[in-house]
Parts: sequence; C-alpha cells; structure tokens
Amino acid sequence: MNAVKTLRALNPEQFARAVRLLLNPPPGSRIEAAKKYGIDLTLLIEQLRLTPAQRAVKLQAATEAVEQIRGIARRRS
Repeated sequence: MNAVKTLRALNPEQFARAVRLLLNPPPGSRIEAAKKYGIDLTLLIEQLRLTPAQRAVKLQAATEAVEQIRGIARRRS
C-alpha cells in the first residue's frame, strides 16, 4: 500500500523559521553554501509564501511556456 502525503502550506511559525534560516543561514550549513555559491534564497521565500496548490499552478504555467518556446524553435529550424 502506497502512502500519499498531503502537502499543506506552512503555518506562520514554520514560515518564520524558514525565513530566518534562509536569510541568516547557520555557518557551515548547506544553506550557507548555497548562498555563497550565488543562489538567490529570497526566491525560495517567495515560493514558500504560496500554498502547494499555488506552486503547482505556477509550475504548470512555466512548463506550458517552455513547451510553446520549444514548438516555436522547432518550427524555425
């Protein structure tokens, strides 16, 4: 039997903790390494503001845009 995990939006406390970690990562953490590498962690914060359903809608829209661009590129070549 496969268990399906229900995704929920972060509660305010979880969101606040995530923001603190992303804006001020602990020294030596993977988050700090990502920040030093140049990853824009504020983009993660913006995504965490959305519900899982809202993130899925944005992902679907981005996927459709990429497919349209691929179709245009194929027709031109």
